[in-house]
Amino acid sequence: MPFGVKVIRQNNEGLVETLGKYSHTLSSGLHFYIPVIQRVRTVSLAMQPKLLPKYSLITKDNAEVLGSVSLNYHVTEPVKYQYENTDSVMSMVQLVRGHLRDIIGRMDLNEVLGSTKEINKELADAIGDLTDIYGINVDRINIDELTPSKAIQEAMNTQLTADRERQAEISRAEGDAKSVELRTKAQNEALVATAEANAQATKTKADAEKYRIDKIQEALRGADDKYFNAQSIEAFSNLANSDTNMVVVPNDGADSYGQMTTFAKLLKQNGEKKETKE
Repeated sequence: MPFGVKVIRQNNEGLVETLGKYSHTLSSGLHFYIPVIQRVRTVSLAMQPKLLPKYSLITKDNAEVLGSVSLNYHVTEPVKYQYENTDSVMSMVQLVRGHLRDIIGRMDLNEVLGSTKEINKELADAIGDLTDIYGINVDRINIDELTPSKAIQEAMNTQLTADRERQAEISRAEGDAKSVELRTKAQNEALVATAEANAQATKTKADAEKYRIDKIQEALRGADDKYFNAQSIEAFSNLANSDTNMVVVPNDGADSYGQMTTFAKLLKQNGEKKETKE
């Protein structure tokens, strides 16, 4: 009976089926088998990538999120992988999707969008050794993207625009209020400064007047009787040159009435001047 030759490449194993039933496993290298009676299935043990396309996830607050996941896995038990599951890879994918739905379903939308790293770690911990039943080990798992649905994005954009406009209005109102405050403060300071300047000017003027009066009084206190007599004669002279016809003289100072001769002459001269004009 002729033998078949089968070369199992490195990092692969061969599963030998005899009359359709698994019999034993072949490691990498050269092997012989009986054709027709035996069949050899090669299973790769190398790490392989797997991309899970975007699919819908619902958050705790009923918001739809689209998520995509990528992972790397390798076969650990070829017999389980090949014979105990119809499609071990698809079973693994469904397990990952189910756990991710469970994690997202316990979180609000804002929490989901801001916690990708934490979700990724929780998902990896949840998968753990569960894939051993499929003869597979998940070496690395990563959430590539978690994005709100189109409707949610439009609502978020509308809300964001409204928030920005509201903030802009608040900023403008605060700016106007600050401007009014500064303008009012400046006006008040100007009024205070003007009032203080006027008060200072009034005080300076009053001080000057007081100084003048004080000096006059000081001079009068030091003046002798000759100065006052001269002032009286000058006053009478001015009175004589006026249109006055009668002069009232106080009783005190009667001892100076001797000076009236001069005053009389002045009155006479004034009368002659008036007659001449007439």
